[in-house]
Amino acid sequence: MATARHYDTILSPVITEKATLLTEQNKVVFQVAMDSTKDEIAAAVEELFKVRVIKVNTLITKGKTKRFRGILGRRSDVKKAIVTLQEGQTIDISTGL
Repeated sequence: MATARHYDTILSPVITEKATLLTEQNKVVFQVAMDSTKDEIAAAVEELFKVRVIKVNTLITKGKTKRFRGILGRRSDVKKAIVTLQEGQTIDISTGL
């Protein structure tokens, strides 16, 4: 049952140019659930990927208001977690879970 909660906490990896540069510093970026805490994120990453987490930093990106063909819409708010791994450990996010 605990594993299902971990899959609800970690939604997807963030694959951007900036996130790719962070892999050189043993950091991985994930999109996480809005109500998840740093302890829950660390536990989920350790359990799912079998690595040792040193630190978790989180940030919330507010959704923008955008226009599409003249109709106003709003993007969702997104919570991201930057997870620092122990030296020598990596996560290959291209293989998936």
